This record gives sequence, structure tokens and C-alpha cells, in this order.
Amino acid sequence: MKRISYIFLVVALLGVSCKKDFLQRTPATAITGNDFFNTTADLETYTNGLYTQQLRAIWADVEAADKFSDNISIYTGSSEIDNLIRGGVTPGNTKGWDQGTWGMLRNINFMLDNVGKTTGDQVVINHYIGVARFFRANFYFNMVKRYGDVPWYSRVLGNKEEDMLQKAKDPRTAVMDSIMADLEYAAANVLPARTNNTYVTKWGALTLLARVALHEGTYRKYHNELGLESSAQTFLQRAVSASQEIMDNGGFQITGTGAAGYRALFESNDLSANKEVIFLQKNNKEQGIANNTHVVLDWQWALSSSLANEFLMTDGTPFTSQAGYETKTFVNLFTNRDPRLAETIMTPGFVTTPGGNPYLTRPNFGGYLQVKFYPRDPALRGGWVLNYTDLPIFRYAEVLLTNVEAKAESGTLNQGDIDATINKLRTRVGMPALDLAAANGTPDAYLAGKYPLVTGANKGVILEIRRERRVELACEGFRLDDLYRWKAGSLLAQNPGGMYVPALGGLDVTGDGVADIAILQSKDDESPIVGLPADVKEKIVKYYLSDGAFILSNGTSGTVMFAKDVAQPRNFVEPKYYYFPIPASQVMLSNKKLTQPAGWE
Repeated sequence: MKRISYIFLVVALLGVSCKKDFLQRTPATAITGNDFFNTTADLETYTNGLYTQQLRAIWADVEAADKFSDNISIYTGSSEIDNLIRGGVTPGNTKGWDQGTWGMLRNINFMLDNVGKTTGDQVVINHYIGVARFFRANFYFNMVKRYGDVPWYSRVLGNKEEDMLQKAKDPRTAVMDSIMADLEYAAANVLPARTNNTYVTKWGALTLLARVALHEGTYRKYHNELGLESSAQTFLQRAVSASQEIMDNGGFQITGTGAAGYRALFESNDLSANKEVIFLQKNNKEQGIANNTHVVLDWQWALSSSLANEFLMTDGTPFTSQAGYETKTFVNLFTNRDPRLAETIMTPGFVTTPGGNPYLTRPNFGGYLQVKFYPRDPALRGGWVLNYTDLPIFRYAEVLLTNVEAKAESGTLNQGDIDATINKLRTRVGMPALDLAAANGTPDAYLAGKYPLVTGANKGVILEIRRERRVELACEGFRLDDLYRWKAGSLLAQNPGGMYVPALGGLDVTGDGVADIAILQSKDDESPIVGLPADVKEKIVKYYLSDGAFILSNGTSGTVMFAKDVAQPRNFVEPKYYYFPIPASQVMLSNKKLTQPAGWE
């Protein structure tokens, strides 16, 4: 099947636009309002196009994936979140809320407005209505996360409907109720299976429903400034029941064994039959469908010591409870650690080609380079946008973590729940089981310092659930949303760190005992490496503090930090930075009834 372009009606312009389809749908014809939506085949063609506009696998790009969260040490590209926490975002320069933002909603509502004339099997018709409502729910979920209150539109607006076009925002509570109604319809009507897992199914709808319910339940619980704490339990309970339905009836399971089993989820060329994948982005060399996942390694970003510190020791104890954990060098960081650490951050001696030379880490990026999603098989790496690994969009591990967190936050958790969720993830990689009584008996002090709002009888286990979620789902696009819903945005104000450097001079970063790189004050002072053998000095890669890209926390030793954080300090303004402003032009010119989110007035 070859690449094709879909043709969509763009309602606002009464024209058409083309979208490349990464899921390789088969088109029928140009879509117009007068002669389309007559058959279920029309609905199939139209909804196929909605996939390309909204849901994609999240794997590498920092803005899309970990969104410049505390999982990231440094990002050299352009990031809204980075700009936000340095005070650079204003209503005058922010983007969004324009034709491009609302076009997706218009496309969805256009179909829902016209589906009443479709003839055929009503079960199939309801299925496609459910798919459209699934995508509308996802659209509005992202809008609520970004702006809080937003205007809800359930139909396409014509040119003469000025009153509706100029409506004020609807309250968060009303919008979330409408989102949940869309998802409930989708979960009840989208069919359990289609040709393959590259389509939305009942289980995909339930996964999104559980994700949204957990997000809103915890957001209301911890964001007391909203005054919605009393309604949090309803959402948490729905997160439990939706995820439990998947666990009981979906036929999914945690797959693979050990580090290799975990790695296979992110670098396989065929996940079509994988029982852990609920919704998939399929890539295929023969069909010319590719991704760009090789750029996770040493392109524009690296991962943080904050992330690395939360991976447990292999005996199940916290790394941060080890004496001197802050001064563990790069070579020693991975000793006796959760195997998922080495599947997330590049280890000493890592090679990109079997039999090749070890890849050298870079201190000017912090030293913790990402390998999760990196195609280890060179045959799957063909260059820029020429990688052929399949990419999960929804996977079963998220469902398990949703289930256990929602139960813990709602106060219904027991050891059996932990065994059915977190401990399945730990068992895969050979990690010790989490014990409910032990976790609550002695909450981890390091995590408690990060999340001071966590209190109560389940404090210890909630902290451990947050650890497990961060570790298992690292680099998959969850971390920023998690910090926001837990009201832990202040962690974004902390300067991220990289690897520990004991002193200026040569450093072994491949594990063979020979210095591979050197950190020096300047090109004028190479005294720290004067005693190295000549052949070592000839090959060593040098980095200079005087270049200004990075610093060491203690001057000539310590954790790698970044000069940008000194020149442009980070700050997180509560509760203002939990939302983005609406562009001033939209407020002043397009709709004067719009008001800014809290703090942006």
C-alpha cells in the first residue's frame, strides 16, 4: 500500500486540505457536505482521516514527549515550557486558539452534524460516531489541560451564528462532563476489534477514558484553588472501573522478559500482535512509512539526574538511600540498578553498531543520553525519517498504572491490587515486588520531599506509584501532565542536573578504565591531563568550562549544570503556570467575551 493524501472539508474555509496519513488508510473520494456521509463506507473514509490530525505516538521530541519536564537535563531547541518557566510567555506572544487549533474540532463536528442521513447497520454507524466522539474528547482534553475553561462547541457553526462564535468560555466542570460523555459513548459503541490495532477500539476508548478520569480526579484533589475537591472521587472511581474493565476483559498482558522484553516495546519492527499494545502507530520499510526515532540519542537533549535517581537498586531499595549517591560517577551509576535504567539512559560502553566503538557521552548535554526508542538494529535505521520501528500509542502498562494510582488516591487499594499492576511491571524486569504495608510504614523521604502535598495513610504507596510511573513511562509523554495534575509544577523550577564529575581532567565513560573525555577549565590550561599517556591524550575528547555551555556545581567538581539556568533563572508561578494564556489578539479582536486563565488576566 503506497502513501496517499486524505481530502477533508475544512468547514471554516469551505475548502479542502490534505493530510499525510501515517496509518495508511484507504481513501474513497473528495469529501463534500452534499454528497457524502450516505453510507458506512463514507464514515470509515472520513474517520480514517481523523487519525492523522490528532493521535500520534510520542517518543522523542521534547516538546511533544516529556515537554521539557524534569526528566530532561537540557534541550537546545525551542520549547514553550522552557520559555514559560523563564518568564518569556505573554498573551502577546503565545500561540494557539486559531484556525489551526480549532480546525480539528470543526472536522469532527462536521461529520457528527451529517451522520443522521447515513444508512446501513446502526451498530456500525454508532461505531464511527464513537470514533469521532473519541477524537473530540481528546481534542477538548488537551484544550482543558492548556487553558482550563474553554468554550464547548458540539456542532459546526455557520457564518451567521455570530452569537455562538462570540460565546464566553464554559466552566471546566461543564466541559469535562461533556468530554466524559463523549468517551462513555465511545467506550459503549466503538467495536472491540477491527482489522488491527492501528485503529481505535473499545479498549482504546476505555484507555483514554481512564487516562482522562485519573487526570481530572487527581487534578481536582490536589488543586484546591479550584474548589472541586468534593468531585474528585467520582473521576477516580471511573478511572478504576474503566481500567479494570480493560484488565478483566481486554485480553492484554505485560509481554517479554527482562530488559530485552521491555526494550522490545520501543525498538521492534512489528508490534502488530503484541498483547501489550492497545493502539499502535505502524511503520514499514516496504511501504515507505517511517519515523525519526534515532534522534533520541544525542541530538538536542539528554535526560536528567532527577530521573536517573528514581530508578531503584536491584534489591528494591531507593538509590537515593545509598551513601554518597550524589557522587556516583557515570560508570558507577548503573551498578545494581533497575534494568529499565539502562534501557532509558545510555550506559558506559554502549555501541550503535555491533562490534563498533563505544559511543561517548557528552557532559555539555549533562551526560545522560537517551536510548529508549533508539533502534538498536542498524537495519531499522535508515537516516532522517527513515527508521522503521513500530511505536505504541496506548500500551497496557499505562492501564495498570492508572488502575493502581486511582485506587490509592481514592483509598481503596490493597496488596492484591498492587500485585495485579505494579508488581507485574516489576516482575518483567526482575525487580522485587512492592509491598503495601512496607511502603506506607516507611515513606521514602526523597520522594516525600518532592511531593509535599501527598499525605494520609497511603502516602508511602502513592509516592512509590509515582516513582513506578516515572520509571516505566519515561520519555513517553506523561511526565509534564503528571506534575501538573499533582500540583508539583514547582519541580520545573529546580535546575536539572547531569552526571557527577569528581574533578577536572580525564574521565572514563566507557567502563574500560581509560579516560575517554576530559573536562578542563579552558584551552589554555591542560594541566589536569598532563600525566595521561600520549596515546590516550591523542584520542581524548575535550570539553571546556570556559565555552560557557555548562558548569560544575562546585566549580571544578560536582554535578553538571547549565549556564542558561544561571543567565535565565527558572521560576514556576503558582497557579498561573498551570495554564497558558489565550493569545491577546483572540481576546481583543476575535471574541471580547473570552477571559484569560487565572493569573494571566
